Amino acid sequence: MGKFMSGVTTGAIVGAAFGMMILPQLDRKTQKSLKRAGRMVMNLAEDRADGMMNIFK
Repeated sequence: MGKFMSGVTTGAIVGAAFGMMILPQLDRKTQKSLKRAGRMVMNLAEDRADGMMNIFK
């Protein structure tokens, strides 16, 4: 479980850094769409992680 969480954390950090580099170059509509999609993905990931933790209890 430790390697999985390490991979998820690393991916989140790399994704955030990439987003900070690319986002300022995009127009407002695209920025809003990407932010909305990012929130949806984060919520989905949290729900899945909670579900997995409940399975392992």
